[in-house]
Amino acid sequence: MIARPRFAVVPLMLFAACATTPPAGGPTVKMTPLGTHEGELCNRDRAMILEDPSGVRILYDAGTSVLGGSDPRLGTVHIVLLSHAHGDHMGDQRLTALGAGTCQSPTLASAAPNTTTAEIAASKNAGLVMILQMANFLGKRAEAIKGRPVGACRVGAAGDDHTVPFAETCLAGNNLGGTRTFKVAGAAKGVEITIVPAAHDSSVNHVLLSEAERRNLEPDNLALPLGPPSGYVIRFTNGLVLYLTGDTAVHADMKTVIADFHKPNAMVLNLGLTAMTSPSGAYMVNDLIHPATVIISHPNEAASVGGKPRPGSRTAEIAGLLRSPLVLALSGRTIELDGQGRCVAGCS
Repeated sequence: MIARPRFAVVPLMLFAACATTPPAGGPTVKMTPLGTHEGELCNRDRAMILEDPSGVRILYDAGTSVLGGSDPRLGTVHIVLLSHAHGDHMGDQRLTALGAGTCQSPTLASAAPNTTTAEIAASKNAGLVMILQMANFLGKRAEAIKGRPVGACRVGAAGDDHTVPFAETCLAGNNLGGTRTFKVAGAAKGVEITIVPAAHDSSVNHVLLSEAERRNLEPDNLALPLGPPSGYVIRFTNGLVLYLTGDTAVHADMKTVIADFHKPNAMVLNLGLTAMTSPSGAYMVNDLIHPATVIISHPNEAASVGGKPRPGSRTAEIAGLLRSPLVLALSGRTIELDGQGRCVAGCS
């Protein structure tokens, strides 16, 4: 991990192992990307596990780079987050085997109609924490898997606080701006998760709909939206405030709501062909958020070779424009962030 000058050309020679940076001490948040190919950042990679020092474990955007609910890399999952309803995030397909296919074109199989998100939530008895319409949609798929109703997650005295693990898969849907808190029993503090705006689409893939709904939409070539797209701001118990952008273009709320109000000190930046250019992504990081660390995910390309940005890739291009220290979300490589948002392990 290194800080880059504003006008760097290609940063391939600038990547350095984080082991040279001594840990600041104190508890860290662990972030483990779950991609298609170990040690690389690949075309379809989105999923990551976030673990608070207190033990609360969160899955963000399961997508298509996981094997489904039985993926051995998942471990315990208390909370499932989903940024929007597109199939590559909700999980209309699943990876057939770890390392199957190539980094650019992994071998996938259909996960319809259940989705990898619903399979994991059902398998792990996790809470579905996301925009209400998506939570309700996935709750029905979890019901079909489990063979029994999926109800609301139990709350504490405050009405928006939860103790994990949950006894059953449950719904904790919310609206833009809503915050819920999750903690393990006996913990003094919880993890606060706030849904924040994104500028994108959030329509569900037709293959995940009922036959009746597909017939209803097809004559006009319409898609079914599941509420607004979103990102998340997560306030961890060690002081880290992490901004998960979701898929998004630049929007004004990045300055007013996210930077000025929530004040994140680290961010996971989704690259995307349809919503972001390298200059606009760099503007988000350099001029709006100013994170201590930016983690690159969702590249929509084979982004790395040997764990470094692939020469000539869009990932290498945007890396050369960023002023914040950069970390690639390499599959299986656990990243550790301290309370100030600095990467102290797994940063190369």
